[in-house]
Amino acid sequence: MIPEWKWDRVTMDFVSGLPLSPKKKDAIWVVVDRPTKSTHFIPVCIDYLLDRFIELYISEIVRLHGRSEIYVVILEEIARGSKNKLEKKLSLIEFAYNNSFQTSIKMAPYEALYGRKCRSPETEEKVKTIHDSLKVASDRQKSYADLKRREIEFQSVSKSVSMEKKVLRFGRKGKLSPRFIGPYEIVERIEPVAYRLALPLELEKIHNVFHISMLRRYRSDPSHVISLVDVEIQVDLTYNEELIKILALQIKELRNKRIALVKVLWHKHEIEEATWEPDEAMRKYYLNLFTGKIFGDGNP
Repeated sequence: MIPEWKWDRVTMDFVSGLPLSPKKKDAIWVVVDRPTKSTHFIPVCIDYLLDRFIELYISEIVRLHGRSEIYVVILEEIARGSKNKLEKKLSLIEFAYNNSFQTSIKMAPYEALYGRKCRSPETEEKVKTIHDSLKVASDRQKSYADLKRREIEFQSVSKSVSMEKKVLRFGRKGKLSPRFIGPYEIVERIEPVAYRLALPLELEKIHNVFHISMLRRYRSDPSHVISLVDVEIQVDLTYNEELIKILALQIKELRNKRIALVKVLWHKHEIEEATWEPDEAMRKYYLNLFTGKIFGDGNP
């Protein structure tokens, strides 16, 4: 009869005629699980009564089943070499056997039973060493992060805050552009480190809950009047800056080629903030600006 599941059937046998151990055991009870071939080796006395075997069966090998003939042969070979130390080594023998590859089931018994091989003391030590090393690295990274971390908490829901953003210009970061946008009103305090903001319609596709590290308290100044300019912000909090004038042309000599660069002035930026950009990329978007003496067309 083929068992339906692990431990549905058990078979057993005895390895007898062994030297008497210090605990007065002279035999080994072999129990094998039939589908997984998982085996238990239990030291016993060959003179045990049936009641004692029932107790051992319940406490040690409940719902085990298997074929025992080949395992008895293996155990007899081990017993001959171990002699009176067999009882002390029996648990290690059992572990080594159950963790070894079995041809009939194409895996180790423990792997068939638990879904993976069991850990040995050697692997436990290696795992502990790896765990300790990872903890040291994690603590070191945390200490670096804590140097920049500030204990901030917004108690009032109606406060206004500025939100950190990314600024991209044709794939490049605008380093001199503001790091924060806003202000936006806090409408809900999710927890001490997370807040929900009232975002405008152009940011409706952005999740409106932000970690406190991305927020800064907005401090209004009545004397500081800022002219508002509509900026189209993308879903990833980026926007494209507008080029208004080309100031200079430069040819950069490389080892194998020459690259044309143009110095450009961006909208809402001072002339000191002008940047050098690839000529080809700028012509693609701002061809109408490529006129004047620097390009040799005779126009001022």
